[in-house]
Amino acid sequence: MAEISSGEFRKIYLLMGEESYYPDLLCQAIMDNCIEESFRDFNQSVLYGNEVKAETVIDNARRFPMMSERNLVVLKEAQLMKNLENLAIYCDNPLDSTVLVILMHGDSADKRKALYKSVVKNGAVLDSPLMKDWELPKWIEGYFNSRGLQIEPEAAMLMAESVGTNLSAIALETDKLLKNLEQGCSKVRVQDIEKNVGVSRQFSIFEVSKALCYRQGEKALKIAAHLGNGAKFKLPMAVSTLYATFNHLLRYQALMARGTAFGPAEKAEALKGVNPYFYKDYDAAARNYPIQKTMQIISLLCEYDYLGKGGDGVQSEDGELFVELVAKILGM
Repeated sequence: MAEISSGEFRKIYLLMGEESYYPDLLCQAIMDNCIEESFRDFNQSVLYGNEVKAETVIDNARRFPMMSERNLVVLKEAQLMKNLENLAIYCDNPLDSTVLVILMHGDSADKRKALYKSVVKNGAVLDSPLMKDWELPKWIEGYFNSRGLQIEPEAAMLMAESVGTNLSAIALETDKLLKNLEQGCSKVRVQDIEKNVGVSRQFSIFEVSKALCYRQGEKALKIAAHLGNGAKFKLPMAVSTLYATFNHLLRYQALMARGTAFGPAEKAEALKGVNPYFYKDYDAAARNYPIQKTMQIISLLCEYDYLGKGGDGVQSEDGELFVELVAKILGM
């Protein structure tokens, strides 16, 4: 992005990965900055993988620019092109005056094959993997900061749970939220997320996780039952959030068990990626679950993740399994 903003372009870009937010963002930045608007009709081609063959893309890429420094060729939905690998013929020897963008959605080029290797040699590759559930709140905080706003850690957690790992959806919800905030607002709070995104903190997987940390059995089971009855509830997603919590807890306990000095720096290393606001929750969990119990809980979470994905032919509803899981954790 820094290169593009300064007018520096690679000969080829391969933008790919399961998460489409960054590939789309980079592709749009190239299209906005590569060719002056008045010359785009002659020097910019946008093609689609389900409509063209590699030969057509190559023909466009080998065309010289008219009254412009560059020729831009953008191939969208490239994963739908049957002979995509044939583009390696051009990528092995690209023109200096052409910028070729190969944009794949939800898919990636085979890194063992010629196309990928040619782009690595003569251009740039952006490989955008899916964001992990536990990484989302921190990403949301950074994204809000880039928009000139702060967001409370609990609000970021709630938004992550509500919207999921689709970064484009998070960006869209953020745009909607910004339109509804009061003028001059600089900090987004939980109530702003509840009001504008349509989710309640009271009944969220985040609150289940927190209740488990403090061993608040009645509260944890009540929220688990409410969540499990939701039409969109999926056990593997809920388990993933709890797994992240107890995995961080295990790392925390392992460092504490060394018996050496354990100050703020050591705590930050053990709880890498966790906002310091939530450290107190892990302190409570460490008191309530000895390290052996934490290991057993992680094993239990793996078991229920397997069951939630149809393992052993289990026919129980996701909601029933979730309540059962929470009850077993509390019983340890």
